[in-house]
Amino acid sequence: MRAIQITEFGGPEVLKLVDLPDPVAGGGMVLVDVDSAGINYADTHQVENSYLAPASLPMIPGAEVVGRLEDGRRVSAMAMGGGYCEKALVHPGLVFALPEAVSDGEALSLMIQGLTAWHLLRTCTHLQPGESVVVHAAAGGVGTLAIQLAKHWGAGNVIAVASTQDKLQLAKELGADNVVLAGVEDLKAALENANGGKKVDIVLEMVGGPTFDASLAALAPFGRLATFGMASRVPPKAVSAGELMSRSRAVIGFWLAHCFGNPDMLQPQMRELLNMVVAGTLKPLVGGTYALGDAAQAHEALRSRGSIGKLILDVRA
Repeated sequence: MRAIQITEFGGPEVLKLVDLPDPVAGGGMVLVDVDSAGINYADTHQVENSYLAPASLPMIPGAEVVGRLEDGRRVSAMAMGGGYCEKALVHPGLVFALPEAVSDGEALSLMIQGLTAWHLLRTCTHLQPGESVVVHAAAGGVGTLAIQLAKHWGAGNVIAVASTQDKLQLAKELGADNVVLAGVEDLKAALENANGGKKVDIVLEMVGGPTFDASLAALAPFGRLATFGMASRVPPKAVSAGELMSRSRAVIGFWLAHCFGNPDMLQPQMRELLNMVVAGTLKPLVGGTYALGDAAQAHEALRSRGSIGKLILDVRA
């Protein structure tokens, strides 16, 4: 089979197209003939071995695929690594039946990124109707879905933060009530101004560094900041217990991998998201499709912050 493999850690340049033996199902795993694979920002960390879980070499990156099981059923699945290839082994509990009305790109958008957006708003921050929600990286895979879900679930003011005016316009089209340009000199003040001069209730944060620091400072009493990435590769300042207590604020970390062992945290949520797509109430955004051999270019686009929505690999191309 054709696959993208890395034999050394580094940037996009280490992603190489190779021919490897086909995997053989066993040990309770099932085989998926892959049509498309999803690309996530976490993949860029995994390739350079800076992710939450250490990686080992050689490695096929990729955590999500769409394809068909040996009996012909069309599915999406969590690949747990090894997704950038023509055939992937997956655990049956991480396989999701796909309606034909949902495209490969839409299905891949709902996997890591859609489920992350769902759990950030429901499980981590317990969004309540009328609350304000700040969505950083608002034009990305998680951000574009989080904006829509927050509005659908009754958020009073969704504030989108993104790096260009075009991305902010996209966020508005997806339902954001107010927008803030990333990199402004006083992000804390900008977030509060976008919330009518008041501090905010919820922040979905995956940039790290000063963005995290300013977002925490902008939280209202009983506000919740959910951190789910560090795209800047710069850690935020240390947060003390006293600092949280003095303002009744909460910081919640989230990593979707902790849901993988519990189907009740994946299957119902995926069915809900898929049903919303079929009904037209949720519109995943596919920002680019790349041939399997162009995985390095896809990673470059993702790391440059030039992409929007979901990036996918067409494994058949």
